Amino acid sequence: MQSNSLNKVILIGRLGTDPEGRYTKNGQATSSFSIATHERWKKTDGSWTDHTEWHRVVAWGTLAEFATESLYKGQLIQAEGMLRTRSWKDEKGNSHKTTEILCSQIIPLEHKATKS
Repeated sequence: MQSNSLNKVILIGRLGTDPEGRYTKNGQATSSFSIATHERWKKTDGSWTDHTEWHRVVAWGTLAEFATESLYKGQLIQAEGMLRTRSWKDEKGNSHKTTEILCSQIIPLEHKATKS
C-alpha cells in the first residue's frame, strides 16, 4: 500500500439498470451496474441547471451475488470502493480504457418487497 495516499469513493445514487451478474471461467461471481448521481444549482440569472453523472461499478464474490439478487433499477443505494482503470484491446485491435469503481460495500437505502 502506498503511504500518504488514499483511493476511496463513496457514492449515493440510483441504479440505472438491474445489476448484471455472471460468473468467470473460474466460477467467481461478478456483477456490474451503473449508479447515477445528480447535482442541481442555481445560476446567476436565477435559472436552474441539472447535471447527472453516471458511474460504472463492479462487485466481486458474495457482494456481486448480493447485488445481482437483491438490487434493482431505480433503487437508492450507497456504494463504497476504489477507482480502478483498466485497458484492453477488442477483436479488431482497437484500444479501450475505462475507469470503474471496484466496490467493497453496498448499503441499500430503500427497499421494496420484491425485485421486479
